[in-house]
Amino acid sequence: MSQIEWKEQYTLGDEGFDEDIKKIVERMNKILHAYEQPESQKDVLEELRFLGNNLAISFSHQEYRMKKYLYPPYFSHKREHDSFLEKYKKYREEAGKEGELVAAVMKIRGIIEEWLENHVIVEDKKLVAFLKKKEQGM
Repeated sequence: MSQIEWKEQYTLGDEGFDEDIKKIVERMNKILHAYEQPESQKDVLEELRFLGNNLAISFSHQEYRMKKYLYPPYFSHKREHDSFLEKYKKYREEAGKEGELVAAVMKIRGIIEEWLENHVIVEDKKLVAFLKKKEQGM
């Protein structure tokens, strides 16, 4: 399966958030490469665990700053994070079942791409614009 291509539009202009997102894409691409090797199922499952940690950390970084600066749509943004993590956890658990690895990895790839295109480019860019104004004292 092809790798997820980094697009410049995923760059938010916030060094910490951008670093988090790049780590997530890199980890997903590592999984996509590893799962093609039949002997690497254990490695893929371990990488999926790491990816879940990367996602949770990234979301917690955003949520901390949303709370700190009283981001008005905090609750809806957090709900999107929570919903994404629930889907991710479900698919990660499916990956551990006999014969389900390929389908689960494809589902995870799909939700990561959807998240990049619909959440990062839209919602996270709004968040970063808000944070920049607040942090500049506007």
